[in-house]
Amino acid sequence: MPEKIEAPLKEEIALLEPFKGVSPNNIIVPTTKEQSTKAVADLFRHRFVGFDTESKPIFVQGQKSDGPHVIQLATLEKTYIFQLHYPESLKCITQLLETTQIIKVGFGLKSDRAQLHRKLGITPKAILDLDSFFRDEGYRKDLGVKTAIAVVLHQRFRKSKKISTSNWAREQLTPEQLSYAANDAYAAIKVFHALNKPESAFPIVDLT
Repeated sequence: MPEKIEAPLKEEIALLEPFKGVSPNNIIVPTTKEQSTKAVADLFRHRFVGFDTESKPIFVQGQKSDGPHVIQLATLEKTYIFQLHYPESLKCITQLLETTQIIKVGFGLKSDRAQLHRKLGITPKAILDLDSFFRDEGYRKDLGVKTAIAVVLHQRFRKSKKISTSNWAREQLTPEQLSYAANDAYAAIKVFHALNKPESAFPIVDLT
């Protein structure tokens, strides 16, 4: 049996150059029918897009989350932040997540799929969880986005716990929230493209 691959240590990752994230000019929050239609048309031009969700955190034991509240889809050029309290965003997200024409790429997506099924009654299709890919490659544990960025791009990806546990259900997200959400999805698609492998090399779920 081949020896498992160890991920780089936190101390090693800390020495790497910082990851260059999404420019604020390339983060788009569709709120109208026209903006949403334009976003969908752009995303359908791509076979693979970065994917992630954000939910308002739960601090009371036993309370269930009513998230996700935000869904992010990213290309190498643009990152779209869909807030689900906008009716047009809700329509678009259902269309985008149920299509098999677009493969949604991310990390640790099992919980995201379960939440989306519970909240929206849909099962996202054409899902590529890069954690599964790296396990197949021989890594001992799930890498997650921070370690994958270090392994593949040799860069340091920073995530703020303060922002990750902020209120994602608010009507208007802060610039810090938009940046955090956008870069989670953008980092996933950056890793995917840097791997430079054919579609058949990846464990894509519900492609048909």
